[in-house]
Amino acid sequence: MDFEFSPKVQELRERLLAFMEQHIYPNDAEFQSQVDAGDRWEPPEMLAGLKERAREAGLWNLFLPKNYGEFSAGLTTLEYAPLAEIMGRVLWSSEVFNCSAPDTGNMEVLARYGNDAQQNTWLLPLLRGEIRSAFAMTEPDVASSDATNVQTSIRRDGDDYLINGRKWYISGACNRHTRIMIVMGKTDPDNDNRYRQQSMILVPIDAAGVKVVRPMRVYGFDDAPEGHAEVIFDDVRVPADNLLLGEGRGFEIAQGRLGPGRIHHCMRLIGMAQRALEAMCLRAENRVAFGRPLSKQQSVREDIARSACEIEQARLLTLKAAARMDDGGNKAAKDLISMIKIVAPGMACAVIDRAIQIHGAGGVSQDFFLAHAYAAARSIRLADGPDQVHMMQLGRNLAAATATLR
Repeated sequence: MDFEFSPKVQELRERLLAFMEQHIYPNDAEFQSQVDAGDRWEPPEMLAGLKERAREAGLWNLFLPKNYGEFSAGLTTLEYAPLAEIMGRVLWSSEVFNCSAPDTGNMEVLARYGNDAQQNTWLLPLLRGEIRSAFAMTEPDVASSDATNVQTSIRRDGDDYLINGRKWYISGACNRHTRIMIVMGKTDPDNDNRYRQQSMILVPIDAAGVKVVRPMRVYGFDDAPEGHAEVIFDDVRVPADNLLLGEGRGFEIAQGRLGPGRIHHCMRLIGMAQRALEAMCLRAENRVAFGRPLSKQQSVREDIARSACEIEQARLLTLKAAARMDDGGNKAAKDLISMIKIVAPGMACAVIDRAIQIHGAGGVSQDFFLAHAYAAARSIRLADGPDQVHMMQLGRNLAAATATLR
């Protein structure tokens, strides 16, 4: 299996690295300062300018596969992987390139499952970076690790659907530029097939009856200006044409969305972990304790070596999953996707934790990126399916496959 960069990817990678050095890293602290100083849910003024620079540099919608014409860089998932890793090094940078979640997944849903009207109304503005979006699936009153539990109702009423329910940790719903949500709920709660009860529907965030209750925090971070909101839907009425694909197709859409999304998460986590490792190395070389640099301490050297090994293992596994998905689709790659979703977030948590330890008190402070990075990595162990669900499904699949060989 060849993971060498093609000339096209190498050229994009070099341009992206240069953009990060020139425009992202120098503005990392200023981005947060602008968020803290203003309306927390209004993106900082610098963001619009950075987005325009990224468009001019041809670093826009890099996540979209080859079949989306002028809006796409024409990359496969495998080709996108090293670019997502670079963007993942700074928590907010993916948005600069219109490659941030949940928009990436929502654009893929609209591109794959949306009709012409839905694509013209919502997909095109998202592709142009004119609006943001949210994806509303998780609920506070049920175990959302089993998505058949969702209780939000989507009930047909003449030419409309009425939506009632309560969601939380809805990424993007706090952002002032968010205009549309993809909402998962039940259109047929009594269907004997639990996987045909759910549907997905497009809900404008300013629709009557939509109430963004509060921003949820992750280890104390509210992740402004995107946020993770609790949202109530109280008799929200939207046209029946807003339904995606058809009634009972919600799980089908979810699987189509979550496969690439899980790979994207893992790619970004590898970049975050790599940056933590580099910070760990610099700190170890420059910090003196007990009369010598930390890098002279055996336990510190072991932490650095172990972290490098774990990052490279996760990187290679993620690249293999991306290649398999390019060749055979989500279904062919499902076991590898489960593997990386188990491995990459845990790896990132472990590496960042070691970096925090080597940074001492500074590691848990706002003066370094590590504390926020740890919170982000830890949350991904729950997002898009918790570790336990992926291990349960992977173990089931492997056991069944092995049994058929005997």
